[in-house]
Amino acid sequence: MTETQSHPPSPDLERRNMQVIYLLLAATFVVFLNETIMSVALTPLMNDLHVDANTVQWLSTAFMLTMAVVIPITGFLLQRLTTRQVFITAMIFFSAGTLLAIVAPGFSVLLIARIVQACGTAIMMPLLMTTILQLVPASSRGKTMGNISIVISVAPAIGPTIAGIILSLGSWRWMFGVVLPIALVMLAIGYRWVRNVSEPSKAPLDVASVILSAFGFSGLVYGLSQLGHTGTDASPGVLVVSLVVGVVALTAFIFRQLSLQRSDRALLDLRTFRNSSFTATVVMMLVAMMALFGTIILLPIYLQRVLHVESLWVGLMLLPGGLVMGLSAPIAGRLFDKYGPRPLIVPGTILVTAVLWMLSMVNANTSPYYLLVMHILLSLGLGFVFTPLFTAGLASLEPKLYSHGSAIVGTVQQVAGAAGTALFIAVMSSQAAGLAATGSSDEVATAAGIRLAFMIGAILFTANIVIGFFIRKPADSVTSEAHEGVEAPAH
Repeated sequence: MTETQSHPPSPDLERRNMQVIYLLLAATFVVFLNETIMSVALTPLMNDLHVDANTVQWLSTAFMLTMAVVIPITGFLLQRLTTRQVFITAMIFFSAGTLLAIVAPGFSVLLIARIVQACGTAIMMPLLMTTILQLVPASSRGKTMGNISIVISVAPAIGPTIAGIILSLGSWRWMFGVVLPIALVMLAIGYRWVRNVSEPSKAPLDVASVILSAFGFSGLVYGLSQLGHTGTDASPGVLVVSLVVGVVALTAFIFRQLSLQRSDRALLDLRTFRNSSFTATVVMMLVAMMALFGTIILLPIYLQRVLHVESLWVGLMLLPGGLVMGLSAPIAGRLFDKYGPRPLIVPGTILVTAVLWMLSMVNANTSPYYLLVMHILLSLGLGFVFTPLFTAGLASLEPKLYSHGSAIVGTVQQVAGAAGTALFIAVMSSQAAGLAATGSSDEVATAAGIRLAFMIGAILFTANIVIGFFIRKPADSVTSEAHEGVEAPAH
């Protein structure tokens, strides 16, 4: 157990700890904003760069592919390098990619820029989670993890809103131009203020594991992204081969990790899954992120193609939900510290499930305000699900497994985001194409496809209600509260 967890830190040390945490939170928010900021910009990019839809999709697909490949390596980086070195590396990659995107003369350079950006983004989330678990006492983690939930859930949620506003005022290059100065300022502040919270160790890097994870995770993510393509040039063979390669490589990766972890040389230590609470939270996180990213992609399509709402207003309509999620996360964190995860996760999951079922009843005449209310309620439910999931899952691990647990959660997020996007779009497209062939209008066919997609999402999320009853408050939190009880008035 770390010194921070053994007894309350001094006021000066606590202040310095929080400076590090807030800087990491702000930096992670900025880099995660890029994950969905491109969604509203795809049409302007097609027109400006003279590429088709299947080509421009690579700006999002390549970003997810890179994230899925790099995240497992962060467990090694967090053990081998100092906190300061990892932060500076991440922000240099992200800033360099952002600058390259601003000056990109064509699609190829912009694609490279997105890949470089993703390398920095992939490092930030495991760094943030591991640092918080090392610095924050167990009895206060719920509140701090609430701030993490803001980053993880709100940044992707408001990405389309910010993109819509920027695109209404100027070129797509300004999406990167606005972010670059902020990233550079954070890099400068981090260079001056970020301190090391752990000592580097001689952690080995198994190259074979890196290669297998690259083929495994990228094969799955690419295959799932192809599932969402509906163009006439989409090849079912490519989809099948990608998924098969991904599954085979991932299976080999798992067996290799099981072998290497006996000597503490695993790229991702799968002993984290021996903890039932961590396993349950990962499963719930998988479904929750599928629902979040699936909804983020479907609602703009519904508003634009069915209700013919302009891009700017689509972005603005998604903003209240993002703000609600951000406001609810810290509240959920404080309630977690008092009551544990179950009283939050179960009601939150029930609310999300109910909203998905209600969204499965939309049609071509549904009011935009109905969508607005549903998105706000969905965001509220997810806000009360994410915080206790992150806190209960990661805090239940042994400290030596924190970096591996953080990397696993980050990887699951990316794969789940790709899976949710692909699944929801594929279901919508298939249903819509069938109805269009019978003579239905585009609005009616698209609305029917979206109804079915949300229905499948509701069915998947219903299982989370059951799993929620198995999430327990980590034992070290309970123990810590018992030891710190006499000092409670001092906090």
